[in-house]
Amino acid sequence: MVRKTQRTSQVSTVLSISLVLFMIGLLGLLLFHANRIAGYVKENIELTVMVSPEADSMEVQSLQSRIGGSPIVKSSTFTSRDQAAEQLKAELGEDFIGFLGYNPLNASIDVRIKAEFADTTTINEFISSLRSSKAVAEINYQPSLVQEINRNLRVITFIMLGFSALLFIVSVALINNTIRLSLYARRLLIKSMLLVGATKGFIRQPFLMRSMLNGVLGGLIAVILLVVIVNVVINRLPELAVIQDYTVMGIIGGALIVVGVLLSLFCTLFAVNKYLRLRSEELF
Repeated sequence: MVRKTQRTSQVSTVLSISLVLFMIGLLGLLLFHANRIAGYVKENIELTVMVSPEADSMEVQSLQSRIGGSPIVKSSTFTSRDQAAEQLKAELGEDFIGFLGYNPLNASIDVRIKAEFADTTTINEFISSLRSSKAVAEINYQPSLVQEINRNLRVITFIMLGFSALLFIVSVALINNTIRLSLYARRLLIKSMLLVGATKGFIRQPFLMRSMLNGVLGGLIAVILLVVIVNVVINRLPELAVIQDYTVMGIIGGALIVVGVLLSLFCTLFAVNKYLRLRSEELF
């Protein structure tokens, strides 16, 4: 019965440690990739440069070279009038050119800006430089969208940092309480060993060794859960493949095991010392 209780206590301790470490690992993974995720979001902001119908092929090519050669441009895609018409036909499901008798669409260049330049000041300067070209008829751009994205990313970063700190504090408290409860059932054994002459170091040793094992097991379970969740998310949202970095996963996995061992050791040492200091009448 005692062994069964001890096994149950150990299993609950390992599961508590693993779930806490899993949450820490998930948050750590997001923080580790925060800049890459933010860059991915920013680089999906597009400017659409509408080409003037009066522009000749040389002027259009010059505009394309000018845009492609800009240090702030990540990529640009040219869409001719005919391509734009075909795309609109596919969306509408009917031949609007046959109805109108002409193609009213202009050629365009879709431009994506590099993440480090995705701010309204730099983008506005870039747009102003393009407006001087005779080949540009109009530039479609939403400055409010860029401002909103940058503001939201800053807020999310601060929230994640605050939540990380709070989660770590809660994690320590949770693991500490779990280990203290598991040792509570052995408080009489600890006191009995002390009374028959066992040294405090001798009494601590098996508990600390078991706590190290629990920390390693909890860390391994957390790493396995983290890998499974990341793979599930990437399978459902392939655009988030940016977080599938095995080097980073290895670093975080190793850190989780180390943190699990250290937390488990610290909490076990604290709990064992508490019961070693208790007087006999305080055990009940």
